[in-house]
Amino acid sequence: MKKNKLYVLIISVIAIAAMLWNALSEPGIKGLKGNLKETAFIRNEQNTGPVIRIYAISIDEENWKDMEQYGNYMPHNKYGTTRVYFFLSDNPYAGKPELGDSNIEEEYKKHCIALYEKNGMSQSSFVRYPFRN
Repeated sequence: MKKNKLYVLIISVIAIAAMLWNALSEPGIKGLKGNLKETAFIRNEQNTGPVIRIYAISIDEENWKDMEQYGNYMPHNKYGTTRVYFFLSDNPYAGKPELGDSNIEEEYKKHCIALYEKNGMSQSSFVRYPFRN
């Protein structure tokens, strides 16, 4: 009987350790390359309807995969919108995004290298050079 309790205790400890390791070893923003830094953020004050989040992010190099992954890590609410504008860190970038149709000022649009957006139906899109024709 004592052996069974010992086996159950050992298996329980191993299972708890495995769950903790799995939870703490999840990838995150800090694991991405390119020195991504949030330079600006705005969110509407609507707490009963769709939540709109706008981010401006600086990055050291054009690493498309990491930029898209960064966008995937950003918080998102059902029926809300999350937009992430990426700028190279050695270029001017948006200081304060605005809510509405045009989120960044005209002078900064030419420096935007990518736009990640997740819409109200949780569909995401990633566009390289969104303001260049």
